[in-house]
Amino acid sequence: MEDSLLRFLSPDRCDIPGRLREAMEYSLTSGGKRIRPVLLLSAGGAVGGDEKEMLPFACAVEYIHTYSLIHDDLPAMDDDDFRRGQPSCHKAFGEAEAILAGDALLTEAFRVMGESRIAERDPGSAVRAMAMLARASGACGMAGGQMMDLRPPGDGVSPAAEEIALRKTAALLSAAAGMGGVLGGCDEPRVESLARYGRTLGILFQLVDDILDETGSFEEMGKRVGKDPGRGKVTCVSEMGMEAAVRKSEELGREAIAALSLFGPEADTLRGIVRLVAVRRS
Repeated sequence: MEDSLLRFLSPDRCDIPGRLREAMEYSLTSGGKRIRPVLLLSAGGAVGGDEKEMLPFACAVEYIHTYSLIHDDLPAMDDDDFRRGQPSCHKAFGEAEAILAGDALLTEAFRVMGESRIAERDPGSAVRAMAMLARASGACGMAGGQMMDLRPPGDGVSPAAEEIALRKTAALLSAAAGMGGVLGGCDEPRVESLARYGRTLGILFQLVDDILDETGSFEEMGKRVGKDPGRGKVTCVSEMGMEAAVRKSEELGREAIAALSLFGPEADTLRGIVRLVAVRRS
């Protein structure tokens, strides 16, 4: 996965300006759990997809996730100086460079998918997967969720934390799992089951993140913790309390695994991802 992330970033006959490439690669190679690309490959593998053929799409999902982190850290957004234990992209390279690195990663994601073997062999599936990713990343998904997280809508009433999590976090995980089903060529009921699994996993991921923001440390998380309450941001923990949030996380874990009821042992990797997310400390 790590080699592929950089390999697909180097299109033929194109020299990326050095400073821009450095900023893009800095953020791409700074670590991370790679849950989203692993989710796509695992979902595709569960329905018989070819991992090598799906790899460009998995990398594209990670490019978009990385772009979102670069932009989230900017002073105009979440204003974080650290990401994964090292200076955020804008602290290491400058704000203009960070904005352009994020813009480039977002755009390169669609080039990589469009130039894939699947796009040549099965353009219908490729276009559908690309549309799923675009919807999850755009105004109805991740970008819209970030807007809701920054400011309440015009009526001044803050949206529920789960609604923010659905857009800001769960949409991309849902798309990754659903894309794996589409690219693997499975039937519609199983595509829907995979997307529902990813959506539930995404809410669980954000809920655990909110819990860790209250209970974790900088060393564990690689970024500042405890900042959201001070900014007046709504979180799952601030909304329901710590005890209820922990109970909710257990419930979501069961729901995510139940969403895979159409699958047998071939989906055991997906079930294992639920357990990893539930107990993570970073």
